Amino acid sequence: MTAISKYPHLRQDFAASLVVFLVALPLCVGVAVASGVPAEVGLVTGIVGGIVTGLMRGSSLQVSGPAAGLTVLVYEAVDSYGLAALGVIVLATGLLQVAMGALRLGRWFRAISLSVVEGMLAGIGLVIIAGQLYAAAGLEAPASGLDKILGLPGAAVDVIGSAEAAASLAVGAGTIAVMVLWRKLPRRASAVPGALAAVVLATLAALVFGLPVATVEVNGLLDSVQVPGADAFGELADPGFLGTIVAFTLIASAESLFSAAAVDRLHDGPRTQYDKELMAQGAGNTVCGVLGALPMTAVIVRSSANVAAGAKTKASRVLHGVWLLLFAALLPSALALIPLPALAGVLVHAGWKLIPLRGLVALWRRHRGEAVILVVTAVSIVAVNMFEGVLIGMALSVVKTAWEASHLRTEVVDKGAGPIQVYLTGNATFLRLPKILDSLESLPEERPVELDLTGLHHLDHACRTALENWAERHGATAAEPVKVTGPAKAAGPGGAAEPETVTEPAAPAR
Repeated sequence: MTAISKYPHLRQDFAASLVVFLVALPLCVGVAVASGVPAEVGLVTGIVGGIVTGLMRGSSLQVSGPAAGLTVLVYEAVDSYGLAALGVIVLATGLLQVAMGALRLGRWFRAISLSVVEGMLAGIGLVIIAGQLYAAAGLEAPASGLDKILGLPGAAVDVIGSAEAAASLAVGAGTIAVMVLWRKLPRRASAVPGALAAVVLATLAALVFGLPVATVEVNGLLDSVQVPGADAFGELADPGFLGTIVAFTLIASAESLFSAAAVDRLHDGPRTQYDKELMAQGAGNTVCGVLGALPMTAVIVRSSANVAAGAKTKASRVLHGVWLLLFAALLPSALALIPLPALAGVLVHAGWKLIPLRGLVALWRRHRGEAVILVVTAVSIVAVNMFEGVLIGMALSVVKTAWEASHLRTEVVDKGAGPIQVYLTGNATFLRLPKILDSLESLPEERPVELDLTGLHHLDHACRTALENWAERHGATAAEPVKVTGPAKAAGPGGAAEPETVTEPAAPAR
């Protein structure tokens, strides 16, 4: 039996793996440099993502590796706790992901609002763009996302006054221009990934013209591997450190599983098994943590390139990890030729693609509330930080959902003679309580009232208590007590309680 007959898709998967390797190579290096770690550390994560995660079950065509979406969080973690502690963070993240997958929690990540996730990616994209503009000019970027953006005018003045900064920025801008224009070339030429072509051209330009630009610092693959020591695990006693682990876990898991959903829409093969995919991501991050490497997620850019290149099985993503390993082992000196502004240009382009400008316009036309959540999440990440920005977006999403679920209609029928009839229909929650009380308190105090609650699908404790208090007060001033017809107790979500007629006791004679 030949290899072709035993593996009928080997030829397609082999070709696809080369394409994914060429797409992943500049991104692995660029993400590592932007995260403040050695370039080889990004390659280690790409290798583990291909070989370890690639061999596991979950999503057959999804490709994992270091992601631009975690760059900001990794940089902050390394800046706060040091490079030695990064391995502990990634290791703990991987173990948590494995546990969540084993507990079948992977599917629940699909319950996260898409607007929050897109807002998260947009905020990350803005911070990446702002930070990498400094890197493209060879300048030191401010620490916070907001300071990065506010400091851009001053950075522009510095570029104008420095020939070296101007040359460095020109290399970065040229890299972006090549990536944007590359897709417009004939199909044969554009078969080479635009990011790789841009980096190669920038490297050649820097060498030929002797441009004064900084290049990647090479430490060697084995020297870049740092197994976490005992001292690094001592950081686990710090609540802030634990919060960083939670942020890594939630964001890496959500990004991976949302990417899996997107990849499923690109092909007709087997669908993603979300819990197993989460365990595969966790296994990969566990290995990355042991090696002191960057965290990994599934990356939609590499995954879509894998599908577009004709991959049929997981062999393509495993082979792409093998090619990364061979490159890092056999050609490490090639990294030292790559200009840093070229990598900055690659990441500026990647950050721009994280911002859903066209989608935001369409979302504003259809669902303005969701558009507001997206924008608020993005702005919060820029103004505060990644973790708190995501929490703000999720809280806003919950409030919006609760408000929309609280559809309530208040109908007052006054026939002139007899009691005033008030009908409440829909969902009575504390969010609608001001509206309910305004309507009831505007009724004449001396007139009897019949309050019909049988049309309510849900009556929470706050509303029930407020209605009982109002009925008691109104019955004390009216000629007759308030007659309440409605739920005996507050209904649970999604169902109405058994109706009951309740007559408030008459007020004592005065």
